[in-house]
Amino acid sequence: RAVNSLGEVMDGEWYVNRHGTRRMTMEELKRGPGDANPPASGALQVLVVKTFGSNPGLLVADSKSQLYLLRFDPFGYEGLATGAEMVTSRLLYALGYHVPENYIVKFERGQLVANPEGQAVSSSGRPRALVATDIDLFLRRLPVGPGQTYRAVATRLPEGRGALLGPFQIWGTRRDDPNDTVPHEHRRDLRGLFVFEAWVNNANARAVGTQDILTTVGGVSRIRHYLIDFTRSLGSGVQSGPKLAWEGNEPILPKFGTIGENIKSMGITAPSWMKAKYPGLREVGAFEANTFNPEVWTTNHSIAPFANRLPDDTYWAAKQVMAFTDEDLRAIVQTGQYSKEAEDWITTALIERRNRIGRTFFAGVLPLDRFRVTANTLEFDDLAVTYGFSSARTYNVDWYGFDNAKNVFLDRAGTGPTIPPSAQALASGAYVAARVSADNPDMRLE
Repeated sequence: RAVNSLGEVMDGEWYVNRHGTRRMTMEELKRGPGDANPPASGALQVLVVKTFGSNPGLLVADSKSQLYLLRFDPFGYEGLATGAEMVTSRLLYALGYHVPENYIVKFERGQLVANPEGQAVSSSGRPRALVATDIDLFLRRLPVGPGQTYRAVATRLPEGRGALLGPFQIWGTRRDDPNDTVPHEHRRDLRGLFVFEAWVNNANARAVGTQDILTTVGGVSRIRHYLIDFTRSLGSGVQSGPKLAWEGNEPILPKFGTIGENIKSMGITAPSWMKAKYPGLREVGAFEANTFNPEVWTTNHSIAPFANRLPDDTYWAAKQVMAFTDEDLRAIVQTGQYSKEAEDWITTALIERRNRIGRTFFAGVLPLDRFRVTANTLEFDDLAVTYGFSSARTYNVDWYGFDNAKNVFLDRAGTGPTIPPSAQALASGAYVAARVSADNPDMRLE
């Protein structure tokens, strides 16, 4: 179970720590939420063609009647959006979030068959009967690969379409879910999500990128909360192509901040992100690490949990980001099926962004972890030192009696890393507490 910064246990189907006491294997990282259910070979029955709106795509059924949402790359940018979906969904799955199964698929026009009961969605959002021409007009906007094939990311949908309950709110709780007990704006897994979204540059993160799904766990119906649609993460943008320079650096409705200062100074004053250098690779788009500042990164739209984040939330998240090795990240990036040049660039950028996240958010707290007692001596790891962000430092340890029922410290029992004799002599079931500080006495752990 996850616990938020208020000390509350977060029940329900929100967050599952997939690491547990072991690291995920390389194959588990690459597999993500599943790799056993790709669309079956052969014809795909097209049920819905959605050409307009923010998420154009095709809803199809394979020969096993399994439903998939097909989403595509912008014209001229094959691999940009579909690769971003594959990579980001697997990173977030490894971080513990529920995400749908995604597969890269390639097919020819002849494999798409208009279902007799299919629908086309007009620009006004109204459905009408589907005809083959609707499919042709949709495909005309897409890049075509070798052999006149189309590349898409296929997102597997639940067996029953009635299981899709729509997005969840990013504040309050869901009234029809008895397990949803912690207000969303105060959940650590949503406040800390800021760090993960910054890592993958998912500046378009907001409520419409979520989905509540009714599922059965152990014979009991539960509402499971998913994060969805990462086609605009990494270097892929809101528009039909790469991100614009301001995405991730300024909100859509900014205060009179850096953009205003730049206008006022007629371009003499410009933030570093305006001078970012990108590789010119269409699969990569506008994704880099040299100007990335985790502290000031922002989503396009204001999100209540992100605005409420505290240093312990960002530390919790940064600790998980730093757990990914360079090899882990390359293996996950490879699932995007990029060219070697794009794979190298994205992997290198994720590694540097990871390190900047650790360096930034470990500095906001005393980043001690992995506490243990060996031969009556309290031991722990300083993650800032472990990862090379800080030199070795001296720690002060003060021991106190502790009233567990009232959650209060009692008389001071001693100092130093070794549990004092008076504490060791306490009766079985008694509690003692250690208060650890380092260079900054106001930055401590208890």
